[in-house]
Amino acid sequence: MPDKTNRGHFFEDFQTGQTLRHAVPRTLTEGDNALYIGLTGDRSPLHCDAEFARQLGLPRETINDLLVFHTVFGKSVPDISLNAVANLGYADVRFLQPVYPGDTLRAESRVIGMRETTAGNAGVVWVHTSGFNQREQPVLTFYRWVLVNKATPDHPTGHTDAPLTPEEVAPADLRPPMGLNARAFDRTATGGRYFFEDYQPGERILHGEGMTVEEADHMTATRLYQNNARVHFDAHAMSKDARFGGRLVYGGHVISIARSLSFNGLENGLGMLAWNGGTHANPTHAGDTLYAWTDVLDTAALSDRLGALRLRLVTIKNLNPMDEEIPLRLRDERSGREAYHGNIVLDLDYWLLIPKRAA
Repeated sequence: MPDKTNRGHFFEDFQTGQTLRHAVPRTLTEGDNALYIGLTGDRSPLHCDAEFARQLGLPRETINDLLVFHTVFGKSVPDISLNAVANLGYADVRFLQPVYPGDTLRAESRVIGMRETTAGNAGVVWVHTSGFNQREQPVLTFYRWVLVNKATPDHPTGHTDAPLTPEEVAPADLRPPMGLNARAFDRTATGGRYFFEDYQPGERILHGEGMTVEEADHMTATRLYQNNARVHFDAHAMSKDARFGGRLVYGGHVISIARSLSFNGLENGLGMLAWNGGTHANPTHAGDTLYAWTDVLDTAALSDRLGALRLRLVTIKNLNPMDEEIPLRLRDERSGREAYHGNIVLDLDYWLLIPKRAA
């Protein structure tokens, strides 16, 4: 009898140019939004206050940007990263239009490049993934690259066609939600004091709180996204003797916690417009406590009442940047190479939508 189960794609199973339409579309609900808040601590009123959203000209509260991202990402996992060693990075992530409770999302990915590792036991696969709503309108697109195990490590594939990915999303390509009326913004709903004009390139915001990642929380969150990658769930395969010393926390959950922590100091942000790029610099495990800081990299005026902040969100495990200065990178004295500080787990460069101060 043939094996009826899905073993997932190994590195050898991919081909550059291949398109994969991912199974199991997902209807997102008010319950999903509420559970996301419970798992991440998100406090943005746009995603939980229907009256605030309607006051801004939207039909109702929106599904959290990152819940949309994780849902689309999760759809791609059985085809792209079920046999992954680790997800390595992102580029040119674009949030194209709001998703509302009741919308149904599906996803598809195109393989744009592959490169076998020098060790020969795995390879990096680059994909461009798109998420669509029930009207077949694109709501999200992104590039990501993932290190995938080989099924036959002793058989070289010769794949070396690593692609160039976009380095940034230009301000002209940013898309604020259609119909958003920033003139009606009420800062009493957010509690925020600072608007677009109050942020300057070069400043650093130290977000005061930390959050410990609980085993149950990160696994529940990852199941919510229907992400079934083995590295997050299989304690037998991901033992303490394995490469990363145990099950890995899904990197997207780290992003969600960091984004929630960054609410303190960026309360008036109205959502992510795009990511220029992102790196999971080091692994996160259950029991780690996460802290964050944000560097303001640039600003861009989008209209008379809306602007965008280009921000670098850095997440640190088990060291509080409020207590000590933590370098982003360190130089190895033997090799002379620079690498991320061992406690840095996320380096995310993104554009945040924010209203301008009323005249």
